Amino acid sequence: MENQNQNSGRRHREQSATSSRRSLKRKLDEDSGEDRGRIGGESPSDSQQDLVTEIRAQVEILDSVASSDEQDRASVKRAIHVLSELAKNEDIVNAIVDCAAVPVLVKHLKAPPLVTEIESGPRLYEHEVEKGSAFTLGLLAIKPEHQQLIVDAGALPPLVDLLKRHSEVPNSRVVNGVIRRAADAITNLAHENSSIKTRVRIEGGIPPLVELLEFADAKVQRAAAGALRTLAFKNDENKNQIVECNALPTLILMLRSEDAAIHYEAVGVIGNLVHSSPNIKKEVLAAGALQPVIGLLRSCCSESQREAALLLGQFAATDSDCKVHIVQRGAVPPLIEMLQSSDAQLREMSAFALGRLAQDPHNQAGIAHSGGVVPLLKLLESKNGSLQHNAAFALYGLADNEDNVADLIRVGGIQKLQDGEFIVQPTRDCVAKTLKRLEEKIHGRVLSHLLFMMREGEKNVKRRVALALAHLCSPDDQRTTFIDNNGLALLLELLESTNSKHQRDSSMALCRLANKASSVSPIDAAPPSPIPQVYLGEQYVNSPTLSDVTFLVEGKRFYAHRICLLASSDAFRAMFDGGYRERDAKDIEIPNIRWDVFELMMRYIYTGSVDVNVDIAQDLLSAADQYLLEGLKRLCEYAIAQDISVENVSLMFELSEAFNALSLRHASILFVLEKYDKLCIMPWYTQLIQRILPETRNYFARILTRPVQGEIRR
Repeated sequence: MENQNQNSGRRHREQSATSSRRSLKRKLDEDSGEDRGRIGGESPSDSQQDLVTEIRAQVEILDSVASSDEQDRASVKRAIHVLSELAKNEDIVNAIVDCAAVPVLVKHLKAPPLVTEIESGPRLYEHEVEKGSAFTLGLLAIKPEHQQLIVDAGALPPLVDLLKRHSEVPNSRVVNGVIRRAADAITNLAHENSSIKTRVRIEGGIPPLVELLEFADAKVQRAAAGALRTLAFKNDENKNQIVECNALPTLILMLRSEDAAIHYEAVGVIGNLVHSSPNIKKEVLAAGALQPVIGLLRSCCSESQREAALLLGQFAATDSDCKVHIVQRGAVPPLIEMLQSSDAQLREMSAFALGRLAQDPHNQAGIAHSGGVVPLLKLLESKNGSLQHNAAFALYGLADNEDNVADLIRVGGIQKLQDGEFIVQPTRDCVAKTLKRLEEKIHGRVLSHLLFMMREGEKNVKRRVALALAHLCSPDDQRTTFIDNNGLALLLELLESTNSKHQRDSSMALCRLANKASSVSPIDAAPPSPIPQVYLGEQYVNSPTLSDVTFLVEGKRFYAHRICLLASSDAFRAMFDGGYRERDAKDIEIPNIRWDVFELMMRYIYTGSVDVNVDIAQDLLSAADQYLLEGLKRLCEYAIAQDISVENVSLMFELSEAFNALSLRHASILFVLEKYDKLCIMPWYTQLIQRILPETRNYFARILTRPVQGEIRR
């Protein structure tokens, strides 16, 4: 379960990287508004050929012009602008790349040399061409298939150089823009590409990015953090260099920023740094990240909240002390609030964090006391398998604390755990272990508390406790719970309710109760005969040898022996020892039993066993009841019980009443309880329940009050 919980965090880190990339694409589009200027007649044609012609024309300009001349610089700027506008449409990106735009864009990442040595002062469009080239390459790199092509064209060294431009011209809006575009381009080039991440480090890209975290311009800070976030993801060497460049203090300060975009990127960088890196995790905690991360749980930015919750879940895996510190510093209330968010990822990450925290005994009661149980149970209804599992794992932790058992039961937690439709097998396993953990705690003070709730609580609470204890309490405590404390009456009250959910819950609970009670109680046995049983054997069945009485069945003679019949049942003893006319009769007529039925009955009397076919079982049951052959009745009842179905269960119950067939009656009752889902749709179901209710009460009263095996041995 712990591994599955870790996988949830890993998946979210990967999803977060993709989400961050999409956010960057949106940011590139939005921020480009400040650079846009409508160029008349330069809109792409509807024709693909015209589009290709337009792209090639711009590429040719970029390829042929390489001077710092005013007219050349203006032409280059316009050409790059046209390509960048086209590149915002992902459907056109491939056409731009196919027209060989990448090499010429890379060329213009560097400013051209001065026309004359005496030329001085600011150049026309200084930094703007490089900015446009970086921006356009960043857009092209959004498609993974173009990342390596751009890097192979030599883009990384000039992009890294652009990150350092602030040292040449500080506090310049244009310079800030080119730095930001360079950082964004590096982010897109390195996205989910481990070799390019490594190349960025080799080209010296990490130190200037770390330095830019302290830049005055918030947009530059954000872009630098976004690039570091991407470079740190699943790359241990990059992580180590980022930490070695002393990025942690600045990143932790950024966590406290009022700018949501800044603290979102900062928490993302830290999250990727600590992911699967326990040593860095310790450094981050030692640097004071815990409290500002907890503070982000109340951020107005849901993405920051989500990242903070994920990061706390990762922190909580460090050691038990860290779990306790997270709770002590106030993380639980906002995490519980997040469980009820409309954002599914926010709910998942808060459940992930709470699941980790709930594995520490010191935190379990606090999470439940703060209101965590109900929203976690609610998440079990989610159609998101990962969200379900995180909630189930958290509940598994809470169930380890005895003080939480009553809370879980009070709000109907047992029914939700039992009824849930869980998407993945690990979640089903987790829920099964949670129920087992709860079952192990139903004794002593926990049981006393639950019995008090069942006696004194509100009606719904009483019912929930009775339902839960039917599944969880020990067989040794069943009599105390369900007879002495009225639990059985509560279950039967639910059974005859008109509410289908109540009926179903009660049916399941009574089934479980019966199974538990039957597994530890002696099997019902036929009442012993007053006279020891005598079996003459198969060879004497319908044999004239030593026969001293004859039965006439359907006009045919059946030879029998009084001594065997006398030993078999009270009915035959009364017949031959009492004042009946059959006492001295040589031939006794049997008017109401078929020959095959009578022959099978006599075979049982002579041998003590017989194979009962379901086709003859009902008639044989009638004969066995007439002649008080309890053992044969049991055999018949067993055979008939195998044939109980949804269609005939009502008739079977009537049959059991007609012949006082106790085992068949109980089998019919249990069938009705077990097959609730199929029976409840029948129009006569309500009448059937009313008919079996008195006998159901008697049956459970009987099995719950008889001694268990341990008491019998004593």
